[in-house]
Amino acid sequence: MAQDERRSPPHGVKRNRQAAEPLRPLEPDLATLGGDTVRTGDLDVARIREHSRRRRLWRAFAWLLPLAAFAYLRIFDGRPLQPGLPHLSFNDWLSIAFIVAVLSGTVAMFFGGGRSPAVRFDPSEITVGLDDVVGLGPVKDEVIKSLNLFLGYQTFRDTMGGNPRRGVLFEGPPGTGKTHMAKAMAREADVPFLFVSSTAFQSHFYGMTGRKIRSFFKQLRKAARDEGGAIGFIEEIDAIASARSGMRSAPWLAAETAGGPVVSRSSMNEGVAGVVNELLIQLQSFDQPTTGQRVTGAVVDQVNRWLPAHRKIRKTKPLPCNILVIAATNRAADLDPALLRPGRFDRSIHFDLPSRGGRREIIDYYLDRKAHVPELDKEERRDQLAAMTFGYTPVMIEHLFDESLVWALRSGRASMEWVDVQQAKLTEEIGLKQPVEYAEEERRTIATHEAGHATIAYLVGQNRKLEVLSIIKRRDALGLLAHTDSEERYTRTRSELVGMLKIAFGGMSAEELFFGESGTGPSGDLVHATKIAAQMVGSFGMAGSLVSFEAIEAGPITQGIVGKVLADEQGRSSVERILGEAKADTRRMLDENRHLVVALRDRLLDADELIGEEIVWVLREAEARHRGVVPEP
Repeated sequence: MAQDERRSPPHGVKRNRQAAEPLRPLEPDLATLGGDTVRTGDLDVARIREHSRRRRLWRAFAWLLPLAAFAYLRIFDGRPLQPGLPHLSFNDWLSIAFIVAVLSGTVAMFFGGGRSPAVRFDPSEITVGLDDVVGLGPVKDEVIKSLNLFLGYQTFRDTMGGNPRRGVLFEGPPGTGKTHMAKAMAREADVPFLFVSSTAFQSHFYGMTGRKIRSFFKQLRKAARDEGGAIGFIEEIDAIASARSGMRSAPWLAAETAGGPVVSRSSMNEGVAGVVNELLIQLQSFDQPTTGQRVTGAVVDQVNRWLPAHRKIRKTKPLPCNILVIAATNRAADLDPALLRPGRFDRSIHFDLPSRGGRREIIDYYLDRKAHVPELDKEERRDQLAAMTFGYTPVMIEHLFDESLVWALRSGRASMEWVDVQQAKLTEEIGLKQPVEYAEEERRTIATHEAGHATIAYLVGQNRKLEVLSIIKRRDALGLLAHTDSEERYTRTRSELVGMLKIAFGGMSAEELFFGESGTGPSGDLVHATKIAAQMVGSFGMAGSLVSFEAIEAGPITQGIVGKVLADEQGRSSVERILGEAKADTRRMLDENRHLVVALRDRLLDADELIGEEIVWVLREAEARHRGVVPEP
């Protein structure tokens, strides 16, 4: 079908004229649709809501007027209405109650199970607004523009000839603010918000899941007609909308193949596939006629059977419903491709981890609402907080401050301090302290092992920040070295990866140097080092070969990158070579800097745990003494 035949032009718009004339300035209503602020009071939703309210009043008046006229007529006639119950015996009432109970249970069994599982929230019940959404940057801007299109859908459709957006997919890691943003949208739009978890649609009765989906969209349409618009939010939609058999596709690869999606077989029974089909159908059913329109249409059809063609009565067209369906998932790749085509969830908004500037906004927002000492109001402290929370989601940042308040409460204080934030971060990332009684020899071995890690990190980690060095047991670790990037980094060079390998081998090499052999402690370090080396060989092309093992298609038994590389003889030998070279360099460096290992080991045996600058100060003091210089305190 040619492009010009797909839809008729909107009223008053001619294609040839539209193409020939220069662009004219937008009308006031249209100008607001692309703005950066939400306009609720002067767009289509507000006008339609007022029109619906007046229509309900006239409808109620039309129903009540005959009843009122009849009641007043009886009063004027001297026969006023006297409501009351019929005079029945107790047994008659008992029989009626039993019949009503049986009928009610039967009706509830057949019809109650298929009702909509959504929970409706009116705007006044939602406490979250767009002002409470911080740290999302471009995502928030895109959401505001989508919300303005939703509010001005009629103007966008009738004046510009565009198709209003029906569905938006929020995808991203857990805790990045998808549900939070959907609630804020409903609050700002001043329309009903229907929240439902995808698992609430599921039922052990065959066909009942599809019925619940239909009831949900019916509830959405009714709310939209009454209030001018409605927002439906489906949480974790991947639970009911996974790809059907033969429909799993890789859009990024389609352009490289024969021009179509890459299809693979996935196991899914017909019941689940039917649920996906029902969801796809309902996403295009927003313009269905109401029950009254269907009844009127049926009467018109019967009348038209007796009328000639030129006398037939025209049925009214169903009014479009202004509905925006938002779905959230952290597994967008598993969704059925048909859901993401235009007309369904045709806009996908990715919620990523906040940047450093975004984390600073989130920190400012939450600290302003939580009790804290004036020290945490300093710019350098808040900048430091933004730097040390790299990789945190907004929910994790809020939880960090909640845990900080818990630590402050345990210390008998009503406000959090900097030490509380540090303690909460350590506890959340590393775990609670679990002091155990080490044997003296084992304690010395663990201290030497961790000192070896820290020494190598100090020597080769030019961009590393040493945070915690401990020989206190936390979770499965008998001791640990926590170190992070001094600046946010999204890529790594080969030299940096080799440095990470050397840090991993620092503990094992230190044990061999000071005790002649290593124990079972380095097992976790070897796992970490093997993963890095396998990625260097199979993913990053850093071992002399440009072949990527990531390109190997998954078979019946899916392997990760480590399994793929180690299964290849050449790849395994490359991994062995990289690991061997890194360990040899590590042993040489530690042998040349034994004084640093000894200084850290002795300090650890005295203090059990060193934090931040304490680690660096011990190392610098040892270097100065080795050179015969007295360090400044």
